[in-house]
Amino acid sequence: MDMKLEVVVVPVSDVDRARDFYTALGWRLDADVATDGEFRVVQVTPPGSPASVIFGESVTEQAPGSARGLHLVVDDIDTAHDELARHGADPSEVFHDAGGVFHHADGDARVPGPEPHHGSYGSFLSFSDPDGNGWLLQEVTDRLPGRLDPAATSFASAEDLADALRRAAAAHGEHEARTGAEDPNWPDWYARYMASEQAGTEPPA
Repeated sequence: MDMKLEVVVVPVSDVDRARDFYTALGWRLDADVATDGEFRVVQVTPPGSPASVIFGESVTEQAPGSARGLHLVVDDIDTAHDELARHGADPSEVFHDAGGVFHHADGDARVPGPEPHHGSYGSFLSFSDPDGNGWLLQEVTDRLPGRLDPAATSFASAEDLADALRRAAAAHGEHEARTGAEDPNWPDWYARYMASEQAGTEPPA
């Protein structure tokens, strides 16, 4: 049975402030529901993420600001840093760990700058929400074998799907230029390309 991560609960002290902070980062507001004066649930989703974040009133017993080590994955850590800075998240500088595997929780062995070769999984930055809940961004460009199911392709939004179609169209144009012929089976080629892109496998020739 599949067990897919759906939501992460983040403890906050001021729901409206947290909502403003996360939506200002461009996170989609999925829900803001209050059943009475003491219970409120807000759900937001980072761009392109299948999992969401929930916070509110009476939704967790955790102390506000106590969440640590929440990870987001990006394919360009430098661009992500600049985007977070523009939206007021005050991110750290990009860093990597001297050990080259993950990162130390206490900040030991932290080396300024991205992993020298921008190796997948090797570069990070951090930021916190107004309560101090700690987030890390990790640059992932090539997935580990088996990390994604090559037979399963999904998109978190219509915009993500449209972007994938544009990339497939550009790649297919190069494919037709190489073959010197129009491809009447372009839908099949698009499908294989989009699935391989998500799974990190070899794209169609």
